[in-house]
Amino acid sequence: MQFTPGPTAVPPSVREAMAEPQPNPDVDPDFATRYEALCEKLADVYDTDHDVIVPGGEGILGLEAAITSLVAPGDRVCCLSNGRYGDGFADFVASADGDAELVSAPYDEGLDLEAIEASLEAAADADEPFALATMVHCETPTGTLNDLEPVLDLLEEYDVLSVVDAVSSLGGTSVPTDRIDVCLGASQKCFSAPPGLTTAAISDRAWDAIAERDPDSLYTNFLPWRDVSDGFPYTHLNANVAALETAVDRLLEEGLESVLERHEAAAKRCRERGRELGLEIYPDPERASPTVTAVHLPGEAQRIQERVAEEADVVLATGLGDMKDDILRFGHMGYNADVEKVDGAMDALEAVLE
Repeated sequence: MQFTPGPTAVPPSVREAMAEPQPNPDVDPDFATRYEALCEKLADVYDTDHDVIVPGGEGILGLEAAITSLVAPGDRVCCLSNGRYGDGFADFVASADGDAELVSAPYDEGLDLEAIEASLEAAADADEPFALATMVHCETPTGTLNDLEPVLDLLEEYDVLSVVDAVSSLGGTSVPTDRIDVCLGASQKCFSAPPGLTTAAISDRAWDAIAERDPDSLYTNFLPWRDVSDGFPYTHLNANVAALETAVDRLLEEGLESVLERHEAAAKRCRERGRELGLEIYPDPERASPTVTAVHLPGEAQRIQERVAEEADVVLATGLGDMKDDILRFGHMGYNADVEKVDGAMDALEAVLE
């Protein structure tokens, strides 16, 4: 059993949709119709009136493309971070020859509102405003869910565009998309479709900024996706689009309120079982995401991961980077946001720990 925080297990109906004969994405109008329908359905999942696009490329494409699309050389970008992916936005900004200011908080704490406000105020006072700010909703490597509302309040006060990585939260918990200028998702997390597609909800003012920037790139550029009535920028991933549409249909048929409740129930069960085993939840459970639970096992995570896989055929994930051997992660998202599946994974862990 795969019980990782992405790529998640793919339900049979999604696999079957991917295996069906597909319309040619370059010449068949049926593919364009499917793509447009998918974007409309995704807008329902995002709960937004913003345009939604689905470029071909794994979720990291969306993070880099958001920066390439919006950041001109010399532009100042406020990168808000309390995790690995928040830090990573600064690297994308540097690659675009922008000027990144990293406002960091410890990985087991929330975003530092005081430091964020001080940074925004200092930029305004110096007449060196930020072109945009980046942040992560759910830091998948630690399971930390950030409260975006107070940060978005500050960005609106200082008139700064917002870019949010919601890759591992979208479809598993509420995302305030209509307050976000570029909200990024991906097929392989809570949607439980195969990796390969980025999703992005883009506000009108973000589109205006991208058009003014007029990026040189084709692949890491959202602008060619604004209007695909005359064709796609490049050959689209037709089977992946079919799979994602089926996955999104599953969510909408279940009902989004029910989907979010299912994720909350799975997360609650996972943490209850973890506490019964004497495990420390990382971070504080009040900041933990409904989509992923991380437990703190300093120096033991990789060994336990290997034993659970060998002895119970259950695949879990460890942390990343410096925390690779300290964090063990459970992905109760999408198709795996199920209390019985949580119990199966925790039973396997319990047997190893005993």
